[in-house]
Amino acid sequence: MFHKVKSVTSIVPYKLNVQFSDGTTKQYDVSSLFETMPVFSYLKDNPEEFSAVSVDTGGYGIVWNDDIDLSSDELWDHGVQIKTPFDGLLAFSEASEIWNLNESTLRKAVSYGKLVISIDVCKFGKQWVVSRDAMKREYGEPN
Repeated sequence: MFHKVKSVTSIVPYKLNVQFSDGTTKQYDVSSLFETMPVFSYLKDNPEEFSAVSVDTGGYGIVWNDDIDLSSDELWDHGVQIKTPFDGLLAFSEASEIWNLNESTLRKAVSYGKLVISIDVCKFGKQWVVSRDAMKREYGEPN
């Protein structure tokens, strides 16, 4: 399964908090790469560059520059899952992509009471958010 990166934040020393589109957050320690992959020693010698990390186009990984990047698989497989207050929360667009549904299906589920406001879903501004547990309950495991 492809684990799409949604956001990345650098934390000191040489660790990343990576949020994936399925609502999971993992912490990845880049310092383990300094010895095995010499290109990463640049980040060790330039800590200000380390904080310039960003999500690669399409969420396939993260990048610092044209020479230094990490794949989403590496981050998922070797990152340590951490708990945050936002674990398991998905935007309707993300949930519809993961479960291969149309966003209108989710909006109709709210209007019909299948997804209950303030329990399963809530709205922040114009953005609807749904819990992963509610999606599993109503639509089963994602494909």
